[in-house]
Amino acid sequence: MAFDEIRAVLFDKDGTLFDFSASWSGWAGHLILDLAQGDAARASAIAAVLRYDLQVGVFEPSSPVIAGTLEEQVVLLAPVLPDMSPVEIRTMLHQSATEAKMVPPVPLGPLLGMLQGAGLTLGVATNDGEAPARAHLTRAGVLGSFAHVLGYDSGYTPKPAPDMLLGFAERMALPPRAVVMVGDSTHDLIAGRAAGMVTVGVLTGLAPVEVLAPHADAVIPDIGYLPEVLGVG
Repeated sequence: MAFDEIRAVLFDKDGTLFDFSASWSGWAGHLILDLAQGDAARASAIAAVLRYDLQVGVFEPSSPVIAGTLEEQVVLLAPVLPDMSPVEIRTMLHQSATEAKMVPPVPLGPLLGMLQGAGLTLGVATNDGEAPARAHLTRAGVLGSFAHVLGYDSGYTPKPAPDMLLGFAERMALPPRAVVMVGDSTHDLIAGRAAGMVTVGVLTGLAPVEVLAPHADAVIPDIGYLPEVLGVG
C-alpha cells in the first residue's frame, strides 16, 4: 500500500497517543489495592486475572487490559469481586480510568498540528470508552485536533473487528485505503488490515516489533516518527 495516498490518520489511544506503561502501570497498582481493601489474597487474585505483576508494577504483555474493553474487564473481575455487582465494578473502573494521568510519548500538540498542516484529517479509534477517551484528550489539550473520537461504546464492534475503523472512513467520506491506522497492538493492526487500511505499528505499548511487524506496513518507535513515514513536515 502506498503512503502517498493517505488523507487521514486514525490513532489508537492507549499505547499509541499515550505511552501504555507510563500511563497505566502505576494506575493499575493503585486500583488493585483499592479493590482489594487491604486483603493480600484478594489483591493477588485481581492481579492474576488482569495479568499484572504486583511485585514489579507492570502489566504482562498478554494482559487483556492492553487492548480489551471495559466490559471485558468487568467480566474478568466479577468472579474475584463477589461483593461487588458488575454495575459497581464498571462504575469504579470507568471513574478511575477517566481520572488516570496520561503520558504522551512525544509532545502531542506540535505533532498533530504538523499532520493537520499537511492536510491530513485525524481521528481516534480506541477500545476504551468514548467518554474517558475524550477526557484524556481534553486534559492533554488535543481533543480539538480530532474529527472523530470513537470508543468501544460508540456503536461499533470493538477492535480487532474493523467496524470502528470503517465507521470513521465512512464518516469522513474516504476510501479505507486513504486512511492509515496507527496502533500498538495486534488488535489495532488486524482491524486496520481487515478494513483495507494502511497500518503502522508503534512500540509504546507492550508488543515487541516481531509481534507487530507481520500485521504492519511499517513499525516505528513512537508516533513522533509518523511525519517521516508519511513524508510530511
